[in-house]
Amino acid sequence: MCKTLISVVVATYNGERFLEKQLDSILHQTRPADQVIIRDDGSTDNTVALAERFIQEHHLEGGWRLVRAEQNEGYCLNFLRGIALAQGDLIFLSDQDDLWLPEKIACMAQAMEQN
Repeated sequence: MCKTLISVVVATYNGERFLEKQLDSILHQTRPADQVIIRDDGSTDNTVALAERFIQEHHLEGGWRLVRAEQNEGYCLNFLRGIALAQGDLIFLSDQDDLWLPEKIACMAQAMEQN
């Protein structure tokens, strides 16, 4: 059986209060994501800088990517444009203030692979 490729699309907008905890919960999954796309929707706070720093500090440049919108387009388009960049067989969506339990990806991927 081939390994299912997992993508996570994180939609952000002025989410500096929540972002580090959220990204940390995605990073520490028992089954790591193969690709994480953080799509920022034109934040005017430190969201982009925090995301860039998180990726660099954890040496995630290979599988994690920050994409910035030139202007605010709203959360629907932010997610849709992030999904369009995802390459995984399974794509998880995450709002900027979500906190994931460590087994989230593993449990959901197992359910999908079995069914």
